[in-house]
Amino acid sequence: MRRFVYTSHPARVVFGAGTAGHLGAEVERLGCSRVLLLTGGTLAAASARVREALGGLLAAEFDGAAMHTPVEVTQRALDVLREASVDGIVAVGGGSTTGLSKALALRTGLPQVVLPTTYAGSEVTPVLGETQDGRKVTRSSPDILPETVIYDVDFTLTLPLPLTVTSGVNALAHAVEALYSADANPVTDRQALDAISRIARALPRLAADPADPEARADLLHAAWLAGTCLATVGMGLHHKLCHTLGGSFDLPHAATHTVLLPHAMAHNAPAVPDVMRRIADALGVPDAPSGVYDLIASLGGPTSLRDLGMPESGLARAAELAVSTPYPNPRELTTEGIAELLAGAWHGRRPEGPPATEAKLARLTEQVVASFAQTPDPRVRTLLSDLVRHLHTFVTAHDVTDAEWQHAIDFLTRTGETCSPTRQEFVLLSDTLGVSSAVDLLTNSRTPHTTPSAVLGPFYVAGPPDTPHGGDISGGLPGTPLWVDARFTDTAGAPVGDAVVDVWQANEDGFYDVQLPDLEGPVLRGRLRTDAEGRITFWSILPSEYPIPEDGPVGQMLKATGRHPFRAPHLHFMVDAPGHHRLVTQLFVSGGAYLDSDTVFGVKDELVVDFAPQTGPTPDGRPVDGEWRRLAYTFRLAPLAG
Repeated sequence: MRRFVYTSHPARVVFGAGTAGHLGAEVERLGCSRVLLLTGGTLAAASARVREALGGLLAAEFDGAAMHTPVEVTQRALDVLREASVDGIVAVGGGSTTGLSKALALRTGLPQVVLPTTYAGSEVTPVLGETQDGRKVTRSSPDILPETVIYDVDFTLTLPLPLTVTSGVNALAHAVEALYSADANPVTDRQALDAISRIARALPRLAADPADPEARADLLHAAWLAGTCLATVGMGLHHKLCHTLGGSFDLPHAATHTVLLPHAMAHNAPAVPDVMRRIADALGVPDAPSGVYDLIASLGGPTSLRDLGMPESGLARAAELAVSTPYPNPRELTTEGIAELLAGAWHGRRPEGPPATEAKLARLTEQVVASFAQTPDPRVRTLLSDLVRHLHTFVTAHDVTDAEWQHAIDFLTRTGETCSPTRQEFVLLSDTLGVSSAVDLLTNSRTPHTTPSAVLGPFYVAGPPDTPHGGDISGGLPGTPLWVDARFTDTAGAPVGDAVVDVWQANEDGFYDVQLPDLEGPVLRGRLRTDAEGRITFWSILPSEYPIPEDGPVGQMLKATGRHPFRAPHLHFMVDAPGHHRLVTQLFVSGGAYLDSDTVFGVKDELVVDFAPQTGPTPDGRPVDGEWRRLAYTFRLAPLAG
């Protein structure tokens, strides 16, 4: 059983395009009226927008932030802060500007608003790394965490591609190390994997079009998630090495992260194989360390410490510094092991990953993904790219053979050939694999206080016969009579009139009319319109459990896997009402068979209702001998937005 402790850090995040315009309100929200603005020399456009947004709230400015937050720079900024008698700090820029803001806040207790222009992530962490006398020291405190972070995607649109790559990989490093941190927990695991997946998607898109606003937003979103991971759990070997090399050898922060990450991952991989597998899955590659290296190389990012200016003569000292202080890491740290890691990074060697065949497969995958780079619709581009990655990963992970793949192609071909106007075998396949229910949950289950949706199923036929209120859709077929009295309201309980309601079901033997060629015309189907009270009534028969068609490819799949083909008894509804979202759902007979093992995974607890047994007089005076059933149910419909 996994054990963990989770602590969240309070922070206010404002995310979107043009959000810098909210800066003045956010500063005043913190009770500030005189702020110090920290900027960088290359941020003229962003700084101008921030000055405009601050207006009269701006009291002083300092533009001398430096990498690794040297304490002497902090002291100069502190002098400006005190001379201007400011009561708050606003920082716009990358990790250097954010680091200076945090250093000042630690010393003064002043609130901070940070507007990042890169993907550093430190803006959401209570961690500060400062450099003094050639050593970088890291400390953590709640006083370091900025009170508000404003992510304005517009500030990143002109970020040069080389800096985009290194800053994005810096964020990737936060997410990777969070997954094998000693403090890892389910919340940060999900955030980290989401961040890794977003970064893997966004960076190649930005290489093709650096001004792609959706890709920029995706990468900034990932940086926030990754930074939140960094704030929540402790980091390991990779971050220790980056701080050592940055503080002692003055190497550029993000570029050092970019070079070292694949090598630190490869070093730790034997100790955390499951974590590396999850990272590889999120990246869509067979092997995580070499996959990260290949991603960086494909984007033109740095892959060698030598090219960053690291002297080879300093590697031994760097290894000694890295192991001089104990810190959590999944693999035991030795000077020899770290020296070997650093040597590989200095030379820019690709970490040893999968065999040559798998390496070729990884390159093939990226070639196919790259072929979609010019797809005009970004959603189509993302869906196809991710589909290819997941398919290739599946084929590689299971070493799929020619014969197995041909069998799969034949299965899909036969599935298509089985489809007809009255039978949708592909819908049946989607249903029995649970895909239909998964898409249904994602698409239709995000509005509270409404009736849950359910899968459409393969037997819906458009244009059912119009049925009057109180009419009978059973067509005289045998079965226990069922009286349905349904109301349709909005989320406030107001009736929804003039809604079109299609209903359909199977007979008592478990067959739909389209499966019974001897029947003339549609039965057990109808279309009704709600009255002014949002109500419909009709007669039918009690639904029965039934097997889905077993004479096609889907039935063969169920038999081969030992699964039964039965659906729990239910009645279908499709509701189209003006001003409301369409509702497709099913009501299941309480106490019916297969409620806990419905073969298409369509049962939801909220949709299991009483089809109450009755005897005696019926609501409309229809004579019925013996038992009949009554279904009374109120559907709540979701209004259209706006």
